[in-house]
Amino acid sequence: MAHSDTNTSPAASGHTELKREVGVIGLLWASVGAIIGSGWLFGAQKAAVAAGPAALLSWGIGAVAIILLALIHAELGGLFPVAGGTARYPHYAFGGFAGMSFGWFTWLQAATIAPIEVQAMINYAQHWSWADGLLNKNLTLTGAGFVVAAVLLGVFVAINFLGVRLLAHTNSAATVWKVAVPVLAIFALGITEFHGSNFSVHGFAPDGAKGVLAAISTSGVIFALLGFEQAIQWAGESRNPRRDIPRAVLGSVVIGTIVYVMLQVVFIGALPPETFADGWGSLTYPGISGPFAGLATLIGLGWLATVLFIDAIISPAGTGLVYITSSSRVTYGLSRNGYAPQALQYTDRNSVPWLGLVIAWVAGVLCFLPFPSWQRLVGFITSAVVLMYAGAPLAFGVLRKRLPALERSYHLAGGTVISPLAFAVASLIIYWSGWDTLWRLGLAIVIGYVLLGGYSAYAASKGVPNAPRMDFKAGQWLPVYLVGMGIISWQGTFGEGSQGNLPLWWDIGVVVVFALVVYYWALAVALPAVEIERNIRGVEVVEAGGH
Repeated sequence: MAHSDTNTSPAASGHTELKREVGVIGLLWASVGAIIGSGWLFGAQKAAVAAGPAALLSWGIGAVAIILLALIHAELGGLFPVAGGTARYPHYAFGGFAGMSFGWFTWLQAATIAPIEVQAMINYAQHWSWADGLLNKNLTLTGAGFVVAAVLLGVFVAINFLGVRLLAHTNSAATVWKVAVPVLAIFALGITEFHGSNFSVHGFAPDGAKGVLAAISTSGVIFALLGFEQAIQWAGESRNPRRDIPRAVLGSVVIGTIVYVMLQVVFIGALPPETFADGWGSLTYPGISGPFAGLATLIGLGWLATVLFIDAIISPAGTGLVYITSSSRVTYGLSRNGYAPQALQYTDRNSVPWLGLVIAWVAGVLCFLPFPSWQRLVGFITSAVVLMYAGAPLAFGVLRKRLPALERSYHLAGGTVISPLAFAVASLIIYWSGWDTLWRLGLAIVIGYVLLGGYSAYAASKGVPNAPRMDFKAGQWLPVYLVGMGIISWQGTFGEGSQGNLPLWWDIGVVVVFALVVYYWALAVALPAVEIERNIRGVEVVEAGGH
């Protein structure tokens, strides 16, 4: 199939190619830098409030879930080293409708994580007097806070215009700091004050299994561990993607998991017992809006608090920069696949897809309106991100079944078992986000269908060369999955507005069975091998240099 995204557009239109100049360290630090952002500044405190010491189980479950998904992405990332890869895998396996849908899910999470990082910076900035008036008492943005947030997001966008090579070097340096500071906090808090009795004084799991499971999605556990896919989003600019992407993806998950579990241990252990005398749900102390810095001050580590307040600028800023970059690369990928106007492929003299950056800023600013606090944004983004991730196990299963002979630089052992398991786990995390989050996500999905579906229909009617075929037959399972997950969530027990008709454990069984039915249904109706190969040739040959 001839594809119009080759570099044949008139010079006046602008460049449409990315430069391959990022090595394995740059890719690894892109993912690690995304994982260690505002999540470490807030995740341990939010998880402790939700689940008490059993938050450690939340991190363990979350880590297993992310590792399963990362293993799937490692094989796919080495197989298809293209910009915005997570938005494209379902396109290859299921065609236009599913590809458009998961492309929108991918863009949605990439464009909305940067605002979370800005919100985190403003939360910690309350330590300084100049930040007075930026937040209300409930930690939502004031009018002045909204303006400051929009300006900070604009700074992220401006830095991205300097080019991905400089950004990768800058991010690598920032990530060394971002890893070093939480490691320093682990040792300093653990050595200075550690109360082993904190893990049992109110019971190890005061809110039982529901608290453990809710903490995974709504308290920042999964959100904190997200980010390994950034190496995949940058694949179009990797020097040796088939070798480096699997290493970067798996390496970043291992580093992030170790750091976050240890942070949770020392946070719970270092708390003075009087701070949660009335139970973990009532945890409070001076400066809790900046949990680790406030705790450091409380136990006499003023120097560490100073370091943490500085890090509260650097860590979220570094993560925000990475996600703004990824957002523009996902819009680039959506355009390559014909779901969005070709103008989104145009790059400036630094090979930066500039229009995608502008769109990312506008979308980010809009996020501050309906979700003006860190906690409220996290639940929404967690479900959006995991919904994006859910497309990878499906594509993985189809490609293993339809094209088993494809050369894979990383071959996942046991992939045919891990793949459906990963899809079921992703579905559970989406469910645990709660009904009050999922109905908002559903609204955002409808908006995406209006925008991308409207353009695709227009492109098809005008005979645009790379207008995608919708392939509704191959994607017939997707509306059922989305609506079904919404109904299950509504009838479940997680989130405000849920009906409570599916009690705990029964609801988990329903989600798992439903997910597995959808998984094998999707494999059965996926595109035949010849059409998958045609979809791959339409993009891969151009962007991977024929690899």
